[in-house]
Amino acid sequence: MDHLDLLDWRERVARLYLSDRDLAGFRAARDELFASHPCSPLPPPQRAGFTGLPWFPPNPDAVVEAPLRPASGELSIDTGGPDGTVRYRRVAVAETPWGELTLWWIEAYGGGLFVPVRDATSGRETYGGGRYLTDTVKGTFGRGLTVLPGGRVRLDGNYLYNPSCAYEDRWACPLAPPENRVDVPIRAGELSWHR
Repeated sequence: MDHLDLLDWRERVARLYLSDRDLAGFRAARDELFASHPCSPLPPPQRAGFTGLPWFPPNPDAVVEAPLRPASGELSIDTGGPDGTVRYRRVAVAETPWGELTLWWIEAYGGGLFVPVRDATSGRETYGGGRYLTDTVKGTFGRGLTVLPGGRVRLDGNYLYNPSCAYEDRWACPLAPPENRVDVPIRAGELSWHR
């Protein structure tokens, strides 16, 4: 994987997330990136005949607003890969209808907001390790999580997506820690990828 290709991938992802495309247009553009970009998480053999990522149908009930309460403390996650152990700082806890979700700040150069979620669909309908609402290090701004005035956030489960490790074993991904596991199913967003 070429570093300039990776830079291009991240720029395209950020532009996609910040675009004014509707959900259907967003999903189609994401499919195109996965099918054609050299940094796609899909290995080249899986790109042949690729017809798109599997998704739940759009679900308006998966769009919620949640109040935030302050949180403190840190968490370290061993990625099992070249990133080694990554440190996260708790920024806040969102009190959602699904359960409490911690918003994490990545304690590395440049930082970034990270919200992994593991729900009752994980391992059945969706990737077993959970999905991400946002990981701003990867450029996923403004769709899964939007900061609102008054100490609130808007969460849109229709944008829950699989981490790269869900597609191919060469990727190492931080997964949802226990405090970001909820007991209810969130039937929205990306489904499991079957190789």
